[in-house]
Amino acid sequence: MKNRKFMGLAAIVTSAALLFAGCGGSTASTGGSTASTGGSTASTATGGSTASTAAEPASTDQTFNLKLGHNLAEDHAVHIQLTSFAEAVKEATGGTVNIQIIPNGTLGSESDMISQIQAGGLDMAKVSASTLGTFNTSYNAFSVPYVFDNQEHYYNFMDSADAEEVFNSTESDGFIALTWLDSGARSFYTADTPVRTPADLKGLKIRTMDSQMAIDMMAALGGSATVMSYSEIYTGLQQGVIDGAENNVTALRDHGDVAKYYCFDEHTRIPDIVVISAKVWNSFSDAQKTAVKECAKAATEEYKGAWKAFEDEVLEKAVNEMGVTLVKDVDTAAFQEACQPIYDNLASSDPAAYAVVEKIRAQAN
Repeated sequence: MKNRKFMGLAAIVTSAALLFAGCGGSTASTGGSTASTGGSTASTATGGSTASTAAEPASTDQTFNLKLGHNLAEDHAVHIQLTSFAEAVKEATGGTVNIQIIPNGTLGSESDMISQIQAGGLDMAKVSASTLGTFNTSYNAFSVPYVFDNQEHYYNFMDSADAEEVFNSTESDGFIALTWLDSGARSFYTADTPVRTPADLKGLKIRTMDSQMAIDMMAALGGSATVMSYSEIYTGLQQGVIDGAENNVTALRDHGDVAKYYCFDEHTRIPDIVVISAKVWNSFSDAQKTAVKECAKAATEEYKGAWKAFEDEVLEKAVNEMGVTLVKDVDTAAFQEACQPIYDNLASSDPAAYAVVEKIRAQAN
């Protein structure tokens, strides 16, 4: 299927410029440097940072030329935000921390990129929290269905000290999380069956991520989980190999032609996470750490608005140009009740994840 570029994303580029004001004053800066997504002395093709003391700004801080990989296209809101983040970091650090953004899955899958970070071949990556659960089970908590009651609960926890504790818990695994980016609520969308209750999923083949939590959720809800890559969903729906899938609303820009019902059960809210090599992070000066963290926090806040604009634009086109029906009269309580066994099993099977789940639920409204 042809990739659809939404011109409204240009507005995100404009608004993202606000990051320069949002990430605080410059540290270790000589001023006047031109921001870019790559440093003038790029690291090698296999990734990894290159540190240099030559031609430094007036600051004595070491210069780092870093690479950050992700698997989305250049027109995606995530890439636009990360590009703005890189520019803000360069300015805030006086050109001593330069980040080159490498999109489109060029460096491999999300798991591949985390493995590269652990091996010292890559510096940073944007990945889903569900991917990180493979490397540290605390992150599995974010994939538990209905662990977040709503967007307010989600935002409050992700911006909390409890979330920061999870972010820092992976240092011994070779990386830490700098911040998170909203990735919306995941719901079911189908070719021709509106889903309002778990009973509506009975007998339906639903594409899920290659995640045990997602497979367990489908079993609890009465559907049949079918694991396949995202790129196969369109053809799968078109040919009847699957009856539906589950994702956030932005998936409709790719699948709205063949999926005619989007049902807002909002079973999960799985954040994207921006991670950095622990070795690189611990090589930064305190001033560089402060500047990068402030810019990361500003990017998270900026992206909340950018993501909402992205969702709204996709929904408008899905409804008015693709003929998708939005199903909002969903019996959420019935879905929550059906998923309760997942919580019961998690307490014994994954205590680290369950401990995070308990902290999330403690912040529920």
